[in-house]
Amino acid sequence: MTSTVRTRIAPSPTGMLHLGTARTALFCWAFARHHGGRFILRIEDTDLERSTEEAVQVILDSMDWLGLDYDEGPIRQTERLARYREVIDQLLASGHAYRCYASREELDEMRAAQMARGEKPRYDGRWRPERAAGRTPPSGVAPVIRFRNPDAGEVAWNDLVKGPIAIANAELDDLVIARGDGVPTYNFAVVVDDIDMAITHVLRGDDHVNNTPRQINIYRAILGPGAELPRFGHLSMILGPDGQKLSKRHGAVSVLQYRDDGFLPEALFNYLARLGWSHGDDEKFSRAQLVEWFDLDHVNRAPAQYNLDKLLWLNGEYIKEADDGRLAHLARPRIERLGGCVAGPPLEAVCALLKPRARTLAELAEEAMLFYGPHAPDAALLAQHLAGASRAAVQAFAERAPTIDWSKAAIAALLKQLLGEFGIKMPALAVPLRVAVTGRTQTPSIDAVLELMGRDATLARLRASLGAH
Repeated sequence: MTSTVRTRIAPSPTGMLHLGTARTALFCWAFARHHGGRFILRIEDTDLERSTEEAVQVILDSMDWLGLDYDEGPIRQTERLARYREVIDQLLASGHAYRCYASREELDEMRAAQMARGEKPRYDGRWRPERAAGRTPPSGVAPVIRFRNPDAGEVAWNDLVKGPIAIANAELDDLVIARGDGVPTYNFAVVVDDIDMAITHVLRGDDHVNNTPRQINIYRAILGPGAELPRFGHLSMILGPDGQKLSKRHGAVSVLQYRDDGFLPEALFNYLARLGWSHGDDEKFSRAQLVEWFDLDHVNRAPAQYNLDKLLWLNGEYIKEADDGRLAHLARPRIERLGGCVAGPPLEAVCALLKPRARTLAELAEEAMLFYGPHAPDAALLAQHLAGASRAAVQAFAERAPTIDWSKAAIAALLKQLLGEFGIKMPALAVPLRVAVTGRTQTPSIDAVLELMGRDATLARLRASLGAH
């Protein structure tokens, strides 16, 4: 191992890149950046039947969108098959691995018998060299390669998150490290990769805790008993709001689905960083602050809990401070998909007005439709609000609007004057005016909306609404 911190994320391209893997990647990235180290992206694509190029692209796009830049990679396991065969041969020669010719049917019968006796189902070592001596391998069977696990002692490590962990070797059987077609299995390939890539810290989900003792034994067989191994840290699970394992109904969807749903990458980045790690009471912080603060001492052992409301709040905070030009660029295609035509008031100005009210880009686009969508107020809503003194006041506003300077201040002054003349409160004028011009009962301040809408568009809409009712 080198003195430079080297971490990695190694997703399998068999589906989406979900929140758990994204958080692990973020922690590995932040740890490497904090220590001035290197962050490596590896694609574990040895599951040839399920791995797809589309899933590889999803991984790359997700990493890019979240801003998780990597220093090396993407490195594909399928490009390293010759290296795995080389190490398999090394382990066979040293007696740390052997060929197993047991058929699937044999293994099923073996496990069924063990369970009938109340034993833990496990491979019984029937093809270990000392037990298979003198036996002729069956013809036509492509053997798997099994790692010969030590029989005695224990595997112990001081987990960077969970603390000391020890597993007796008697609990571990001889796992398959290469299939009959020569393709390596996960527990073997990951060790060879981490050795060759000089990984110093392996941070991953705690569903891998049971794999770690097996992998440590493989490390020692390849490198020798006294070799320096990576430090291991196993991150707690992310649970849904109900305390159950995170699922699609909670939000366990592709990282890119959050992009499509209107979340900003910096908001999801910030939120993921707080799922199982904290820096005091800080909820909102920059990437630079995360790099400065991140350590493993403040990674929680207890499971993290996903909370969509908190993510929506955080996203809203980032939208409020986002550049209006950037928001306009992101909102425009959403408005057009809703059937809006971005003509009239500048979209940057519309975003500036609406962004304090939006939690997502989807909500921002929906709000912007009051400027860019068709003017089609609901007839019942018009009848409800354009009545009595309210209708008369709106009519008076329409008559005097051509004579005033079209600014927020002048519009506000005219509204105040009309309130006095008609003896009504602001809601009795502002809400009917909103309905007549936008078709909605709630908008930002009506004087700001009308200023942006423009005099001509406002008057045209008022005439249409007043004429209809």
